[in-house]
Amino acid sequence: NNVSRIDSSVHFGTHLDAPVHFINGAGAVEDLPLEVLIGPATVAAFADDVAAITPQALDGLGLAPGVTRLLLKTRNSDLWNRPDHQFYRDYVALTPAAAEWMVKKDIRLVGIDYLSIQAYHDPDNATHLTLLGAGVIIVEGLDLRTVSAGEYELTCLPMKLAGSDGAPARVILTEP
Repeated sequence: NNVSRIDSSVHFGTHLDAPVHFINGAGAVEDLPLEVLIGPATVAAFADDVAAITPQALDGLGLAPGVTRLLLKTRNSDLWNRPDHQFYRDYVALTPAAAEWMVKKDIRLVGIDYLSIQAYHDPDNATHLTLLGAGVIIVEGLDLRTVSAGEYELTCLPMKLAGSDGAPARVILTEP
């Protein structure tokens, strides 16, 4: 008879953030719209010299009109080759201005290949607040090492944890 135990934050491994993570009284995991978590998604790859994802870097992607789910592959992906690495504070993240860009472009879900979408040294949490305040679902901790830039079908299934500010998620990309 085997019984495993998990004793952890809900923001470990691949996970998503619910609005209540940064906005008191906002929606929790069970309030996230499932139709946003499943559907067409674009994986965008950035060159290794990109230190932060800015509006200019996003404009340079030449995204097709109507993209609503965007997964960001950066040099962070290389860190997953060493799963026992110390937390890396200088990971590539989305700037607050890039978060505003996402909202203006009607992005409904954004994912990134490290444990936070926002820079470690961001003192006012503007990136999270902008995205979550606009109802954008944030998926963090994606392992995109073997994924090429392009179009996919996304299935993101978070653990349904009532009242939770986040949840571990199983995220699957399939070719359309």
